[in-house]
Amino acid sequence: MSSSAGPGFVAVDSGGSGLRVVVGAAGRGPLARGASGEPVRTGSRGIDPGHLMEQLVPMARGLAAEAGIGRLDTAAVGAAGLASLGDALRAELPGALARELGVRRVALAADAVTAYVGALGPRPGAVIAAGTGLIAVGTDLTGWRRADGWGHLLGDCGGGAWIGRAGLEAALRAHDGRGGGSGRLLACAEEMFGPAAALPGHLYPRTDRAAVLASFAPRVAECADDDAVAADILRAAARHMADSAAAVYPETGAGAGAVEPLVALTGGLFNMGAPLLAPLDEELAKRLPGARRVAAKGNPLHGAVCIATDLATGSFTLPSDEKMLCVTSPAGGGDTVAPGADT
Repeated sequence: MSSSAGPGFVAVDSGGSGLRVVVGAAGRGPLARGASGEPVRTGSRGIDPGHLMEQLVPMARGLAAEAGIGRLDTAAVGAAGLASLGDALRAELPGALARELGVRRVALAADAVTAYVGALGPRPGAVIAAGTGLIAVGTDLTGWRRADGWGHLLGDCGGGAWIGRAGLEAALRAHDGRGGGSGRLLACAEEMFGPAAALPGHLYPRTDRAAVLASFAPRVAECADDDAVAADILRAAARHMADSAAAVYPETGAGAGAVEPLVALTGGLFNMGAPLLAPLDEELAKRLPGARRVAAKGNPLHGAVCIATDLATGSFTLPSDEKMLCVTSPAGGGDTVAPGADT
């Protein structure tokens, strides 16, 4: 294919399962897609920009050639852990993208922000992103707020690992004969993991404990229709989710303009369906009366594409944030630029 699409963009979703990459052009949308199954490493400096570039550069070049794009002018990178582990990425990635791909505009975003944009686009509201973990993000279009997302040891309350851990605790209570146990959950736990007494030895040494805990969450949902303990766990998870959404939900009024903020849900945990969604809708109605829940438009990769497209066309309006969303111009020394500015 000849290079006839003009300058293009690259959009990246970097998460626990690897990189997902889209190359496209303003006015034509996404043109080519690729993926890597290797998550970007983290170390003493946080997210490793060199390892991200090792994977991204050959993929982006190949996709650009496939799409007929001669130059990638704009990049939007959504990265898990950017808010707390992204100092090296913010310092080095814009320059590296300029050197290797010729990129002039770079947006670096926490994956919670790309999840938000994918779900709601550039409008005020709150998004609950729930998979293995859980984080809520909100904006009134003048700034960003986040709640939870602190990992399975310190938070992520209501997320997949939290639900799975609560379910396994109830299983072990039943095994011991303590109150609050569930024979149904005990049977499910032993079906998945073997004898209950061996569960600590199976779980504690693993580095992927959060994922293992989250793998039990669907079994909790399966039991919720006729097991009161399982139903109570999902009700408690829904309360935690609603608490986080309420903490970031923008105030209606001057900050949000005349547009009523919305609430959206995104992430694989919500595939559990009614056993979780029904109590969540009830809890949201209590905490945020009048707020309207809408279906998410797309996923975090879709959000990265939207950010890249708006940045390429000069229509980027989202608020900047030192940790969660910054737009840089490598040619200008990596300084944050105003939203929508042509650098």
